[in-house]
Amino acid sequence: MSKLVTKENMHDEVGKETGVSSWFEITQDDVNTFADVTRDHQFIHVDPEKAAQTPFGGPIAHGFLTLSMLSHFAGDGCGISIENAKMGVNYGCDKIRFLSPVLVGSRIRGRAKLLSVEEKSPGQFLFKQEYTVEIEGVEKPALVAEWLALIIA
Repeated sequence: MSKLVTKENMHDEVGKETGVSSWFEITQDDVNTFADVTRDHQFIHVDPEKAAQTPFGGPIAHGFLTLSMLSHFAGDGCGISIENAKMGVNYGCDKIRFLSPVLVGSRIRGRAKLLSVEEKSPGQFLFKQEYTVEIEGVEKPALVAEWLALIIA
């Protein structure tokens, strides 16, 4: 569930954490399905035996699979929106950095902070959130992204 704010108090949330999601396990089935959809069947993702011979010691999730999990994390406690908004749409990302590989079998979660709110036109607000995808038991995050959402209120 997204955190809901009013138009009157949304700017008060800038600089604050908007939420932390539940942990989510990345399975080999998730990785294989993503590989099928994106046509990215690089062995490091889909061949556990060959991937075990790499410095990672096993298969890793695609970076873009990890990034795509932001949508899940937004609905699982990290998102922010305006009360009674008509809709929100993905507006893109300003910055994405892949910092650590996500080994298959790892659990990841999202942590988000509201960086800014800008009124693009009357009733249309651009929210910029910093999302950090944490890997359970790993100090360095999988990724950090500045994700933009246009909220129509």
